[in-house]
Amino acid sequence: MSVDGKKNWQPNPDITPEELDRMTTDVFDRITVARVGLLLKHPFFGNMATRLKVKAANDWLPTAAVDGRNLYFNAEFFNAMDNAEIEFVIAHEILHCVFDHLGRRNDRDPKLYNIAADYIVNNILVRDKIGAKPKLVDCFQDFKYEGWTSEQVYDDLYEQADKIDINELGEMLDEHLDLENSDHTNDDQSGPTYTKEELKQIKDQIKESMLSAAQAAGAGKTPGEVARIIKQFTEPKMNWREILQQQIQSTVKNDYSFSRPSRKSQYGVVLPGTVNEETIDVCIALDTSGSISNEQLMDFLGEIQSIMDQYNDYNVKVWCFDTKVYNLEEFTAHEGDLTEYEAAGGGGTDFMANWDFMKEEGIEPKKFIMFTDGYCWGSWGDETYCDTVFVLHSNYDKDTQAPFGVTTRYDEA
Repeated sequence: MSVDGKKNWQPNPDITPEELDRMTTDVFDRITVARVGLLLKHPFFGNMATRLKVKAANDWLPTAAVDGRNLYFNAEFFNAMDNAEIEFVIAHEILHCVFDHLGRRNDRDPKLYNIAADYIVNNILVRDKIGAKPKLVDCFQDFKYEGWTSEQVYDDLYEQADKIDINELGEMLDEHLDLENSDHTNDDQSGPTYTKEELKQIKDQIKESMLSAAQAAGAGKTPGEVARIIKQFTEPKMNWREILQQQIQSTVKNDYSFSRPSRKSQYGVVLPGTVNEETIDVCIALDTSGSISNEQLMDFLGEIQSIMDQYNDYNVKVWCFDTKVYNLEEFTAHEGDLTEYEAAGGGGTDFMANWDFMKEEGIEPKKFIMFTDGYCWGSWGDETYCDTVFVLHSNYDKDTQAPFGVTTRYDEA
């Protein structure tokens, strides 16, 4: 797979300084007009755009870029577009900030991940008719990836490495800055670089801007993908330990007993009273195809054991899975310690393998808990079979939510 990032459009190397200065002044005005247009037609994007400082970067930038605080532009690039196309590019940069594409790449190939991120952003903008897709750049855009995450798109492209030429699929609309590892210095003549503390401050500022922009825009004026992120920011959070405690406790059924009241009772009637059935029946599946560490495993199983120790009787079945289930062990109040379980395996991932296994073995747990990185190629499972809790243990995608059951994150405070 070739990912050299070649572009059909490049700045004119023969433009005179005087021409470039006049063009830059004009483009500043046109960006202002585009921001007003976004405010009127797409208020979330318009409000976000007003929070970015606009900076010319003709000396080092061929197209556009963003760092969370500043919108950088090449005057020739913006001058070659109409106002609707400029709106599209501004909104494109805003979504990179909202989705934290600058911080989610991790160890992935930079160019390939940037392409994946552009697919996500451009799909949303085309779908929601935010401005107009620029004609001078053949953007990466394919509704095949509708509803995917940038990490999923990356993996899909990576798996096709020997079959496709990425340059035939499109080209980058902008430049994605490496804010931690750039050789540039932070001045007006080159791209920015920030310390980790500054990057954290920028993330916090983006979060505040998102919340303010969504509130100013009003209900229904924000893309669904962005609304889900904002919902996670604003909803009260419980950490994964609290949620596990709550979910396991919910398996204890309160039933009624019409037993004869105590002789000390002043009433001679039989009244129903509650009886706690303290038999906990839980199944735990450990996704060993992902990045689970032994420390995480011990912490997770130790928490389950601590919860179970509160009950007189329990039955916990634990197994590992990738594309199949194996290493099943059973623990009860009278035998075994969950922290002694040894996970093994690795390979592909098929969540449905757990439900197929339970059905084949006649296992019907009161609660099914899956410890996973949340990376699912196919079905998440059978939502009608049993109550399910998904505990997501990696930084794969902070926005991932299972389509059913309860989703919580291992690393939430």
